[in-house]
Amino acid sequence: MEILEIIERVTGKIAPGPSPIFTEAHVIKALEEISAQKSVGRLKLSKELQLGEGAARTLVKHLKNEGLIEISKLGITLSEHGRKLVSSLRTVTSEAVEVPSSSVTVGPFNVAVLVKGMADVVKYGLEQRDVAIMAGAKGATTLIFYKNKLTMPNVKEDVFKGKVTIRDFLLSRLSPKEGDVIIIGSADEKIRAEFGAKMAALQLLKPSSSSGK
Repeated sequence: MEILEIIERVTGKIAPGPSPIFTEAHVIKALEEISAQKSVGRLKLSKELQLGEGAARTLVKHLKNEGLIEISKLGITLSEHGRKLVSSLRTVTSEAVEVPSSSVTVGPFNVAVLVKGMADVVKYGLEQRDVAIMAGAKGATTLIFYKNKLTMPNVKEDVFKGKVTIRDFLLSRLSPKEGDVIIIGSADEKIRAEFGAKMAALQLLKPSSSSGK
């Protein structure tokens, strides 16, 4: 998938410099922030991403090298190529949605991302949890939309029995279709929860995940 290759290249090392400390989740959030704000300064972007100024500068350099952004006195804006990338991203994942704490989440801050049509790739949900933890989250909850219901992988009972509010919230905000997956990242900070969910979503989309199902 071209979009994954581009995002991976942005996080790659440009010789002979040091390896970047930002992740693919930082790349996605950077593009989303620039898209939402139309134009943004490097300092504000570093604060939004919780990256040091040096790391933010390197990220901006990599985005520019890939032709995803344009830089002027007015700030950083998406190029036509960058806008197409964000649009392409929306065909496979949703925007991040903050989710209230409940018995199906594992942290004070929870952020959900929908991944389209990847239910067959999910095994037990542990893989997504582990990826989220590596991204700085406390964990992740993986849900599958199957036969018009939200279920957990390999769990037969209705995990939303008596939890209509959170179930309806997820259905109304993310509008899943048959075979879609919802990943809820949980953390002590909202941005860590978001990064956890996004990294777990990307893990599902990568070819290595599909080959190992």
